[in-house]
Amino acid sequence: MAKPRVADTRVRKGFEGGQRPLHRRLQKRGFNSPSKPFKAQVRLGDLAKLPVDQIDMLALKQAGLVSELARTVRVIKAGEISKKLTIKGVIVTAGAKAAIEAAGGSVE
Repeated sequence: MAKPRVADTRVRKGFEGGQRPLHRRLQKRGFNSPSKPFKAQVRLGDLAKLPVDQIDMLALKQAGLVSELARTVRVIKAGEISKKLTIKGVIVTAGAKAAIEAAGGSVE
């Protein structure tokens, strides 16, 4: 007499006995940067509207252009500038730096 066939006992990868698998219980993270709340960008046109000539991190936070959580700020070339500004302690793109220096300002 032949032996009865035993059922295939292999379990697919990720199977957890009927409960929801771990990869479906955890939230999706995607490509959201965890450092996003700590970085900010300021447009050159927004700096031209400020009443001060010395621009630094504190002045941008007091003006409400960046969040209080911001640790790094980057000035980008978007908009026009005609007044003389001095920028300290802020990252400035090459195009924005050229525009600031063309208006008679400086970047330190």
